[in-house]
Amino acid sequence: MSNNILSRLAKFNELIPSTVPFVEGKLKGHQDRKNYSIIGPGVSEDSKQNVKLAESHGFNIGAVSAAPMNGSGLHSHTTAEVFMIHSGSWRFYWGVNGEEGEVILNTGDVASFPTNMFRGFQNVSDEEALMFVALGEDDPGVITWTPKLLKEANDSGMLLMEDSSLVDLTKQNIPEGKFVTKPLEEKELQSFDHYTSDEIEKFVIRYEDNKNYVHDEHNNSNSIINYLDSFEIHGKKIDPQIPHNTGFGLSLLKGSSAHIHSYSIDSSEFYNCLNGQWEVTCDDEKVILDPHDSFSAPKKSTRSIKQISNDKGSLFIIRKSK
Repeated sequence: MSNNILSRLAKFNELIPSTVPFVEGKLKGHQDRKNYSIIGPGVSEDSKQNVKLAESHGFNIGAVSAAPMNGSGLHSHTTAEVFMIHSGSWRFYWGVNGEEGEVILNTGDVASFPTNMFRGFQNVSDEEALMFVALGEDDPGVITWTPKLLKEANDSGMLLMEDSSLVDLTKQNIPEGKFVTKPLEEKELQSFDHYTSDEIEKFVIRYEDNKNYVHDEHNNSNSIINYLDSFEIHGKKIDPQIPHNTGFGLSLLKGSSAHIHSYSIDSSEFYNCLNGQWEVTCDDEKVILDPHDSFSAPKKSTRSIKQISNDKGSLFIIRKSK
């Protein structure tokens, strides 16, 4: 197996997380979490965040694990943010005060949150929980925090600089020439969007909701659900369930002996194993994906996929949009 193929394989238990990825890192409810960068740096404010694969894909992929009742505070994105739940139950809530609505996502569920809205999330399970996150574009920009969270973070000794770097006042002073990010003013907060729980629920797809799956007649062991963008394979096109223009497509292949025969595409393609065990072949080289493992296929390579464990398996497939 070549070093090129191995370098594109992200075994989850070998990833190096950041334990203080954001300015909120010392606050109760946000301090017992880990942030992983798999493709691109994402929006981490930790300058030392380890990135598995820096190659441009047209999207960023990361993961978050958190202890019970821990997660992220209220923030907003300028590009897409799509969540894929791998374990546990996660509460998502939104609005500048976090009181406009909430939704609970469980293992296998997917949610695409709109840009220009404040949202936060919290592990409401009894054990540590894990989810993967896809962000739009090669540069997903920076995140915007609510004024309340920034103030609480500053009171804890953590400062966010205007260049998106972090300063821990217990360890260092503000570097010369750097300036602290100012909280948004009330008139700026008025420009953010608002959603009800029913409106956000339209952007949530439940793993157990079988009505969303398309059964592949060519490979009758396959069930495919397409969340975002158009998914096309071997001349068959599957329309998306969520009407968001994210810049990437997201689908799920599911089945006890699910497989896709050899094909090739020009754009970036990424596989993320939810459950089961998957064998991915690229130009006659093979990699094995266990739960939570990921792999980025080289562009234009000829690849095939098959589920090789005894139980049913599920594999997320993410592609850059054409």
